[in-house]
Amino acid sequence: MRIIGGKYKGRRINPPSNFKARPTTDFAREGLFNVLNNRIDFESVDVLDLFSGTGSISYEFASRGAKTVHLVEKDYNHISGIKRILKELDLQNVKPIHIDVRAYLKTCSVKYDIVFADPPYELSWLPDLPDLVMQAGLIKDDGFFILEHPRDISFAGHELFFEHRNYGGVNFSFFEHANT
Repeated sequence: MRIIGGKYKGRRINPPSNFKARPTTDFAREGLFNVLNNRIDFESVDVLDLFSGTGSISYEFASRGAKTVHLVEKDYNHISGIKRILKELDLQNVKPIHIDVRAYLKTCSVKYDIVFADPPYELSWLPDLPDLVMQAGLIKDDGFFILEHPRDISFAGHELFFEHRNYGGVNFSFFEHANT
């Protein structure tokens, strides 16, 4: 796995040997960040990365100069690997948070420009994530939510859905901020 762009472009990231999640492919990350590059000023955004796994999405945002990146991961081995990599890269703007995603959504008081989630594809409540994230009230008014999901789930009918991108077997659905 490597960082696709920004200050650390080309840098190889080695997840822990006991890593058991499915990392977002380099191809999919490159496609996603090409889309984002045309939409946001990376240096002005606060980002939340849910189900961080290897932390690859967080490293991409940090490498591009994101103001702050918070990553949430409940697996102890994954969070330990993330902390090791953050130390190696000396990323000061990234804060790992060792907690379950649902617990974080219930207690978070920070607002983010971008919330990204890459849950396990077999997660029973994956279809509920857009609503859970929006109900948590942690997206800024002009912010959005990006959900990575398997191809057999479509969010096109969701009231806040505004875009879908597919990169091989990786799908990203985008949701706008809920104006409540």
